[in-house]
Amino acid sequence: MITRIDHVGVVVRALRDAYPFWRDVLGLPVVREAELRDQGVRAALLACGPCEVELLEPTDPDTGIARFLANRGEGLHHLCFESDDVAREVKRFWATGVQMIDTQPRPGLAGSIAFVHPKSCAGVLIEMATPAGPTRTPEAPLSVAAVHMVVESVRAAAQLYRDLFGLKVLFTHPQGLFVELDVGGVVVQIGSGETTAFPVGLSVLRLAGPDPPALRARLDAHGIACRPWSGGLQVGPGGSHGVPLIIQEARPRARR
Repeated sequence: MITRIDHVGVVVRALRDAYPFWRDVLGLPVVREAELRDQGVRAALLACGPCEVELLEPTDPDTGIARFLANRGEGLHHLCFESDDVAREVKRFWATGVQMIDTQPRPGLAGSIAFVHPKSCAGVLIEMATPAGPTRTPEAPLSVAAVHMVVESVRAAAQLYRDLFGLKVLFTHPQGLFVELDVGGVVVQIGSGETTAFPVGLSVLRLAGPDPPALRARLDAHGIACRPWSGGLQVGPGGSHGVPLIIQEARPRARR
């Protein structure tokens, strides 16, 4: 059903202003960029390990992306799961009463796409995508390790994501403060709004790389504030176009 996280969507004011951080400082190569006039955005996909980061610049003021930017500023917008057949998923969700934004798949930068309404996904906007064909993703110095979200009920949201998308439980906090789910080797951490200042929705993006000290030197050179975090770095939203970032040292994969 769901094979991996395709990308994490980030709303920015302008791609040209976001590239110096996401492309140049973090070193994420641009896979493709295009204007999607029917959606009122100019979008770019940047390689980030097994996933991608999608930067979204509104080009039409009368769109959801533009309203998001006006109301909340730059930041995390949506999470996209890759499906082998997004049309099948849309039919299945409609048949089971899941509220959809798209009643049928439509073309997007990630392929054939459809959005599930946040009301059916514990307050998080979820996109599903089926790529048009096999693609070669450029090598990147960082990879997506985890996506954090805040919900009202951790237990209910974890069950929902298991039922809708087939995600597997990796870890459940003994006091129920958070649950970690796996999708294609990337963690989706579902946390409680009672223990954080973040509102309901996507909250933090966690990346992994081989050399956090070298990255810190680049951040310092560009005047981007960061601080140590559990063997890695924490970059506040002020320096990363509204996205709270945790960057940790990549762990070597176990040999099989």
